[in-house]
Amino acid sequence: MTGHQKVVRIGSMSGFLGDRLSAGVELLESAEVDILTGDWLAELTMTILERQRRKDPSRGYANLFLTQLEQILGTCADRGIRVVSNAGGLNPPGAAQAVEKMAERLGLSMTVGHVSGDDIHDRVPNLVADGVLLDADTGEPITSDAALVANAYLGGWPIVNCLERGADIVVTGRVTDAALIVGATAWAHGWAQSDWNRLAGAVVAGHVVECGAQATGGNFAGFSGIERIETAGFPIAEIRADGSSVITKGEGTGGAVTVDTVTAQLLYEIQGREYLNPDVVTDLRSIRLKQIGRDRVEISGTTGRAPTSTLKVSMAYPGAFRNAMTLVITGRDPEAKAELAERAVWSRIPGGRDAFADVDVSLLGRPVEDPQTFGESISMLRIAVAGDDERLVGRGFSSAVVETGLSSYPGFFTTTPPTPAVGYAVYQPALVPADLVTAYATVGDDTVKMAPVGATAGVSSGDGGRPHDHHGDNNDSNEGGRGRGAAGSPANDASGPTVSVALGDLVHARSGDKGGNANVGLWAKNETIHDWLEEHMTAERFSALVPGTTPDRVTRVPLPNLNALNFVIRGHLGRGVSSSLAFDAQAKGLAEYILARHVTVSTDLVEER
Repeated sequence: MTGHQKVVRIGSMSGFLGDRLSAGVELLESAEVDILTGDWLAELTMTILERQRRKDPSRGYANLFLTQLEQILGTCADRGIRVVSNAGGLNPPGAAQAVEKMAERLGLSMTVGHVSGDDIHDRVPNLVADGVLLDADTGEPITSDAALVANAYLGGWPIVNCLERGADIVVTGRVTDAALIVGATAWAHGWAQSDWNRLAGAVVAGHVVECGAQATGGNFAGFSGIERIETAGFPIAEIRADGSSVITKGEGTGGAVTVDTVTAQLLYEIQGREYLNPDVVTDLRSIRLKQIGRDRVEISGTTGRAPTSTLKVSMAYPGAFRNAMTLVITGRDPEAKAELAERAVWSRIPGGRDAFADVDVSLLGRPVEDPQTFGESISMLRIAVAGDDERLVGRGFSSAVVETGLSSYPGFFTTTPPTPAVGYAVYQPALVPADLVTAYATVGDDTVKMAPVGATAGVSSGDGGRPHDHHGDNNDSNEGGRGRGAAGSPANDASGPTVSVALGDLVHARSGDKGGNANVGLWAKNETIHDWLEEHMTAERFSALVPGTTPDRVTRVPLPNLNALNFVIRGHLGRGVSSSLAFDAQAKGLAEYILARHVTVSTDLVEER
């Protein structure tokens, strides 16, 4: 394939480290693609790779990528398909070398490039001393230099450089998920760094396909209407030279590509009306979606502006230890049994509950009336603890739970034997001036030092990088904690006959996490319901749906072009999945919980469904 063609077809073969290993093969068997990409680096993954690298300095990259690549490398060589991957993790040169060895072993002549410069761990002490490394949530200078990992999110232009110099395979460290697609597309179409609208279009296409089958029916609230989700095809973005695109999938694969499945992924993990990347700031309100055929959704109208002057940094600090035990409660009086179980457990531990730095206790589920199966009769009591004392948090806690087995509630049993403590790291999002981070593009033995984005394009965004200006997750502003009518006002109250219905009868939803924040995107099933949603679902009403949430922690962002509202709950997940004790530490099920909540609406609205 050569650059500057009218449409570039990019397939995504991984949405996370551990995704379906056959995805690359499936894509190549079911569709024609020019470039393959994928995401192997979740926020949590970097700390996992850090532990691997600590044990073996030659590691620190996503080894499963190599497993996938070996299955398809020969086909890619035959068809001239490029591969762009962030699987380099903490060791892009090591990953590139491993790919080169694989190609040599398979008798293939392929050029491998890699992108580095994102790893600023060794510079953290100086950045902290200079006061330029800022907490992304508060804007305050970070004071601790004891980070385990620190990686700035790079953009797509180093990828462009590698491809321009003939790389068949490009592996990167930490770049934004969308940057993989931005880089591949900018190279294919010969875009300039100041082509903001085109770049923004590529960012949106990249965001849609970056999580694999989530764009083709996976994790979709309307799953009952999707055929063969279990074999959902991985998504393909057909990106045009003007930045517009069509999202599709391979012929004959399961799942579906509809406006709703694409909307679901668009709303996943976003934090505001703008979506920040190192290459461009994308206005999510400008996106237009249209079904143009079976399993074909067009994305158009996307606009962008120059990037901010900061880069997001993904950091992790040493944490402590955590553990959890789950007790099964059968039959009647689950609350009373749970209370007894708690008292019994804390009585077995010197200092009781206060001996731990953090505790989370959840009673999960309730038995049905007159249960017809054993499963209908059970609840589960989950007790999670954290603290600095590995022995106490480990067997000190879990053995204490088991010791209560004969002196607790009737029917006591646990889902596991006593478990050891597990160490964890604490996630810290940060901001650093973009001009302090230098990216490097290496092909073979030749390394090119990249100029910062903006300097080459001759632009400056001028906003200085506000707190919450995370690349890929911008909590831009609270565009009205209320809808068009205040909570309780006549504009929000149903007139005439009313009925109580599950919110999921009216809207779809998708939830996700970014650090300690959770987001829930709600989008209406039709225009009339959207009018109700926009008017009714204030920050106050939304927070009332989520126990423990208050309106002051909720940011409400209307996205009328998507018939949607996005809500961000700040701090809902503590410091993030790496250290959270929450049962649903990534807010995966939060949207489905909210869809199960009931709201009172007019009977006319229900008939509009």
